[in-house]
Order: sequence, then C-alpha cells, then structure tokens
Amino acid sequence: MTFQGGMECKEFERLIPGFIRRQLDYPTLKLFYEHRESCEECREELAIQFLVAEGMQRLEDGNAFDLQSELGLRLEETRRKVSFNSAFLYAGSALEIAAACLLIGVFVWILL
Repeated sequence: MTFQGGMECKEFERLIPGFIRRQLDYPTLKLFYEHRESCEECREELAIQFLVAEGMQRLEDGNAFDLQSELGLRLEETRRKVSFNSAFLYAGSALEIAAACLLIGVFVWILL
C-alpha cells in the first residue's frame, strides 16, 4: 500500500476498527478522514470492513439494515466533526494572536 495524505495505508487499515467503534481521537480521526478522501484503495477497504463488521452484528441481532447508507452517514458525521473542530482550532489561534497583540500593546503603552 502507498502513502496518501499524511497517513500510510497500513496505518489507515489498522485504525478502521476504531473508526467503526467511534473510538478515534480528533487528531487521528482527522488524518483518517483526510487519507480516506485521497485514497481509493482505502475507501474500498473501509467499506468492506464496515459492511462485514456491522453486517455481522446486525445479522446476529436480527435487525434490518442498509449499511451503505449507514457508512455514508458515519462519514458525513466525521466530515462535520473534522470541519467543526478545525474551525474551532483556527478561532482559538486567532484569539491567541489577538491576546498576544493586546499584551504587547499594553506593555508598549505602559513603557511610554
């Protein structure tokens, strides 16, 4: 497998069970999602593992299911989470810069 988008395919494959169980932390989830967007082979591998893991559980439980739709919903949820957290991190950085500028301004004002 190849290297795509900051994560190697082997690492992506290793993280698939954690993604399915919703156990990935934000930085890992972001890299996972970005890699999935850029790597066709890993998109296919995720779909296969999701269908197998969730399908087996649903069969055992006797529940009806549409796993392709569920995977699509899970990926959309991940996209929103990554977008929201990225925006939050950018806003935090902007506030830190503003606070630093304010402190510099106060120090300059005091010294003059």
